Amino acid sequence: MDISMILKPEAVRVLSAVSSKKRLFQELGTIAEAAYDVSHTDAIDALQERESLGPTGVGHGVALPHARLDGLDKVVGAMVLLEKPVDFDAVDRQPVDLIFALFAPADAGVEHLKALARVSRTLRDTSLCAKLRSNSDPMTLYTILTEAQAVQAA
Repeated sequence: MDISMILKPEAVRVLSAVSSKKRLFQELGTIAEAAYDVSHTDAIDALQERESLGPTGVGHGVALPHARLDGLDKVVGAMVLLEKPVDFDAVDRQPVDLIFALFAPADAGVEHLKALARVSRTLRDTSLCAKLRSNSDPMTLYTILTEAQAVQAA
């Protein structure tokens, strides 16, 4: 599964005014609504519900929040780079600044897991994360993510 199949360029943002996980989820809800026509409130509620089961901060400044939503017919994503990292209760206790959220259909099976695995593998690449962190243009971030996918496949 290619990242370009789950992530639209307009679902990539650089944010400067996020000060908490709650505020981040609000921003992710706004992005999901604009890019994928899902309910802002439902997206926020689903992210918070999933996060209550255990934090999705995977370490090294990366978080992979994910949730299931009614009204989707495929897995979609939103990627955010924060100018100022926020506390995310990550496994390594480090604040996060790279967030890739996944939203899956309520009845999604293996596709949700495949997408999560693909994003996780991609963002484990420290040099790729360094490239993402050194850019502040959303289109450049999208290109870095989708080209990384092609390089990994080669």
